[in-house]
Parts: sequence; structure tokens; C-alpha cells
Amino acid sequence: MKKLIDILPLVIFVILIGVLFSFLSNKNNQLETVLIDDTFPKFSLSSLEDDSRLLTQLDISELPALINVWATWCIACRVEHPFLMKLKRESIIPIYGLNYKDNRRKALELLKRDGNPFEFSIFDFEGRLAIDLGVYGAPETFFIDRNGVIRERHVGIVDDKIWEEKFAKYLYE
Repeated sequence: MKKLIDILPLVIFVILIGVLFSFLSNKNNQLETVLIDDTFPKFSLSSLEDDSRLLTQLDISELPALINVWATWCIACRVEHPFLMKLKRESIIPIYGLNYKDNRRKALELLKRDGNPFEFSIFDFEGRLAIDLGVYGAPETFFIDRNGVIRERHVGIVDDKIWEEKFAKYLYE
């Protein structure tokens, strides 16, 4: 009986590792959203650039577009930033930012220093719009089609490969 008690923690640990690896081996490692094929949620939040300006979903007027969830505390967002700047430089698609649970001053400083790929950024300090979108963190990117419908979501860094695999196909629909 004592030997069984001694190895019980090891057995539990091995089972736990097996369960965790089963989650990692899932082919579709992207988080699903119930908003795919639904319109972008309604919101009323201030602009990052001007806290007296209220933005709504109607301000996202150039479509199709990307909505990019970002923050200064997000290291992956900084890795992704040059690619977003490339999309802007090449006028491929308008990008709207959703600044998520961030410090306004730091966010504005970062955009001034590194360049601003966004038409504007929505300041979502409390994360209300992010919750409506099902956001888990940053970066996350949504493709909004010509009719204002969410067609695709990507959790993580968007780069050339992800752009081609997930988003480019929606540009000409």
C-alpha cells in the first residue's frame, strides 16, 4: 500500500502531461469565435488619438478591412508591427486598431516612434469590445468583408505566410 501511495503522484503527473499533449496535438490550434459570418459588434468607445472623439462600428467605413487587437505590453504585437506597416505602405487593406487594456500615453508614444499602420485605434481600456469579440489577448486580427461581416480571425502574429494562408483570399470576394 505504501508503494502505491509513493507512485500515485507520478501516475497523476503522467496522466496530466498526456491530457495537455492531447490539446497541443489538435490540428486546428486557432481559437474559434462565434462571430465568424456575423457582423462586427456595436460599440461606442473613445479614439486612442483623441479621447473626446467617440467611435462606433459605423466609423469602420473603408471595407474590406482588418481589425488588429494590439497593446504596448504585447511583445508579439511589436514583432507583427513591421508587417502591418508594410500593408499600409502598399495600400493593400485599411487596418483599424483596437488598443486593448493599455496605457493611452504609452500607446501614442509607440505609434509616434514606430509608425502608425492604423486608420485609427479604438481605445478599449476596460476590454469591453474585446470581450464582445471573444478576444483572449493580443495580437488578434479579424478580417471584415465589404458587408461588415467577420470572415476570419487569427490569434497571434500576422506575417506574410499568415496573410496569404488566411486573409488574402477574402480581398476580392
